[in-house]
Amino acid sequence: MDIEINKFGTLLISRPAGKEAFAAAKAYTLPPTLENPEIVLNFAKVEVLSPSWADEFITGIRELYKNCSVKCINTDNPSVKATLEILKI
Repeated sequence: MDIEINKFGTLLISRPAGKEAFAAAKAYTLPPTLENPEIVLNFAKVEVLSPSWADEFITGIRELYKNCSVKCINTDNPSVKATLEILKI
């Protein structure tokens, strides 16, 4: 399953916003189960990503799909790269 992170905005900077984005994704985008065990998070067009936003969103994804691997693509943006390093993703 592919998730385009920029659908939640390009400035992803607060814990409450990350929690809200995960809740919206869970309600409208994410299926209850997955056939493919890989989730791809696409960070194309994301300008700013904070550790708090990413922690809320990505941790929510990991808890919902415990048996799936999470892969991140288009992570060349310095804030995306630094955030993913901080969170060890």
